[in-house]
Amino acid sequence: MQDHIREPDTLALEFVQFALDCQVLRFGEFTTKAGRISPYFFNAGLFDDGAKLGRLAEFYARRLLASGVEFDMVFGPAYKGIPLGAALAVELARRGRNVPFAYNRKESKDHGEGGVLVGAPLKGRVLIVDDVMSAGTAVRESIATITAAGAVPHAVLIALDRQEKATENGQDVPYSAVQYVQQQLGLQVAAIANLDDLMHYLQQRGGTSLVQEHQRVQAYRVRYGVIQG
Repeated sequence: MQDHIREPDTLALEFVQFALDCQVLRFGEFTTKAGRISPYFFNAGLFDDGAKLGRLAEFYARRLLASGVEFDMVFGPAYKGIPLGAALAVELARRGRNVPFAYNRKESKDHGEGGVLVGAPLKGRVLIVDDVMSAGTAVRESIATITAAGAVPHAVLIALDRQEKATENGQDVPYSAVQYVQQQLGLQVAAIANLDDLMHYLQQRGGTSLVQEHQRVQAYRVRYGVIQG
């Protein structure tokens, strides 16, 4: 693919540094869900203490508020989306924007309150919060849950957009999961940072220690990346 790296904003570069400091973003050889050998891996599960989660929520809130995306409530899909959505809702309230929050269970509960949904009733324009978007499967499931409840799945907020080709039936397709959600499902998508931002960081701020990682990520991007239009 051609090189279409955009200039990142300060927020994105701060987030890349934060993810590296927390070892949430790592370099090496990692097998993705699509079976590719990726030179980097982003594991949001390693935002694993109160300070890290609180800082992460700040990044989510800053990106969301800067994006101009309109929403009435926050939805965190099981499992990783649950703490992410909850932390975002707390941070938004701290910033003066108190909105309802809900999440789902993987399996329906047949006692107590029952059902698959927990928290505020789903209504209005719903913002789905997750870590990354690999195949769009979790988003499609969330859309079905939100629609069934009579609400409107309106937008998705993620931490990192890998900007790489999605797969269908084991085959690469010429668009990413994010592009599919935007163009085919009609939802707005905002990401704190993307692969362009990571590339810029490695090239401009990484120093000699990250030259090899930059070369490996660039080679991966050439093979599996998508052109942003």
